[in-house]
Amino acid sequence: MAATVDIGLGDALISTAAFSGERRAEQVLFVTPEMAGLLKAGGLGEISAYLPRMLRLNGVDTRILLPGYPAALAAADRFTVVADLPGLNAIPPCRIAEHRMADGLVVYIIVCQDLYDREGSPYVDRHAQEFSDNDLRFARLGLAAAQIATGARGLGWVPDLVHANDWPASLAPAYMQWSGVHKPSILTVHNLAYQGVFDRAHAADLGIPGSALGVKGVEFYGNMSFLKAGLFYATHITTVSPTYAREILTPELGCGLDGLLRERAEHGELTGILNGIDESYDPGSDPHLVHHFGCGDMSGKDGNAADVRETFRLTDSAGPLFALVSRLVHQKGVDLVVAAARAILEQGGQIVATGKGEPHLEQAMTSLAEQYPGSVGVRIGFEESLAHRIYAGSDFLLMPSRFEPCGLSQMYAQRFGCLPIARKTGGLIDTIQDNITGFLFDAPSVSALTAAIDRAVQAFRSIGTLGPMKTAAMRRPAGWSAAATRYQSIYDGALQRC
Repeated sequence: MAATVDIGLGDALISTAAFSGERRAEQVLFVTPEMAGLLKAGGLGEISAYLPRMLRLNGVDTRILLPGYPAALAAADRFTVVADLPGLNAIPPCRIAEHRMADGLVVYIIVCQDLYDREGSPYVDRHAQEFSDNDLRFARLGLAAAQIATGARGLGWVPDLVHANDWPASLAPAYMQWSGVHKPSILTVHNLAYQGVFDRAHAADLGIPGSALGVKGVEFYGNMSFLKAGLFYATHITTVSPTYAREILTPELGCGLDGLLRERAEHGELTGILNGIDESYDPGSDPHLVHHFGCGDMSGKDGNAADVRETFRLTDSAGPLFALVSRLVHQKGVDLVVAAARAILEQGGQIVATGKGEPHLEQAMTSLAEQYPGSVGVRIGFEESLAHRIYAGSDFLLMPSRFEPCGLSQMYAQRFGCLPIARKTGGLIDTIQDNITGFLFDAPSVSALTAAIDRAVQAFRSIGTLGPMKTAAMRRPAGWSAAATRYQSIYDGALQRC
């Protein structure tokens, strides 16, 4: 057992007993490094915006805790500072601002200029380099969650449970444990490959007790891992699809943590819950589209296809339109798309792509567009509106991921009648029925991807095949209701155990 850490109990904080009285709905603090609507860097931002809202509709009083990046503070045009939280060792003190979204969702924003007032994304600077003090920046997030769990003066609200997300929030369960906060915590792993590994020499600066620096704690191959801390100390672990929950128990996809994960799974403390997407992804009403359509009349897809071809300066074509909407990184199999491009073009297909990521893959995609003008169009960067238009106008989505915890792009594409061509891994297996709502292939190889592309082109040319597949994909249930119900069940179980 780690030594007790004083995280600031005293005048700045008050006991949960101050709010005793008639019991109300479960109160959950949802801790995340990003949230669509204030600042989104990826899929976690989407999930952080929609899952808490569905939980609220189900009667769970869910509130969000988010770092105060400049963009988040600017987007939260009206907020009120409601609490002051003390620091811990090298972690500076901070203030908590409360912002209410238009629908009433409460967001607590950590105001700490020394840590968050800088250019870049939540994780990297404008040159795509990780901030050198990311350990302090996200330790502050986890510490704030633990402090709020004790009852921060000024909030008038105390969570029954803390739900942390990915490595940036993973110290929340640890600080709760180290400081004797006897409340349950849930950790959701959105991508095990990103672990928040830092020099263990910084442990004292973060207030991590020496007894937690071993294998049963934060130690990870001579360093310390924020994610491992969360995996070890959280009451329950979830991840974002049932298949991925099984895959991370293997050495191949366990990222060095499969032993700990197998132990948690053997005790019934690991659950895979498939992500959803928001109901606003609707081709019948999406404001980003130039033409609306639905399962009963998909003629509007042709107009959207023409819009996409014009945007990317492609020639008019009656052939299939393939899309890549992705982070341009090795995990996503972008190199496989580059290598398989000729197979698409030789069959009369065209390719449009948007995303950003690793410089050499950005350059590979740009070079492909330069090599095949009029047939391949590439936009480096990401625009939400453009992504919607691409899904609506394309016939197929290329998603040859080497691994994919859940994936959202394939569900967005299906909703817009764009059939994913994806590798059999993680959440792609859980969301795509081969030859019914998309096309799946086994090996992460060019030949396997090309064979799946050939099947897709055959379906495109087959009267009576493509239309029913698109309809089946569009009708596939993909909302957040089922996931929210599963999370509520996990919350109930964790509360009963603590």
